[in-house]
Amino acid sequence: MNSSTLAELTKRVLAHRDERHWAQFHTPKELAVSLAVEASELLALMQWKTGPELDETLAARSEQVRDELADCLHSLLLLADHMKVDLGEALKQKLQKDAAKYPVEKARGKNVKYTEL
Repeated sequence: MNSSTLAELTKRVLAHRDERHWAQFHTPKELAVSLAVEASELLALMQWKTGPELDETLAARSEQVRDELADCLHSLLLLADHMKVDLGEALKQKLQKDAAKYPVEKARGKNVKYTEL
């Protein structure tokens, strides 16, 4: 699979969930917890590592990184579907808000919060 739309991926995770009768467990809170846990598992792969050591670890554990990213996306797609959020549209709107907060001429090359620009 080269690329899939968010809608196609959502259909797949919903089918996976429904085949197992797991919807009963997928409340917004539980899905948000799952998303946080999966993101933490991704972060744990990088904990205490910097520079070349981090690069080497990520290369050596690329399959685990891919799995944790997929787990994050899985939880996110289920939560967005439950909350009736169109992730593509939400991202477009968020990028517009961020563009206003972080104008290129002030933010380019800086890693500070918009309130500090």
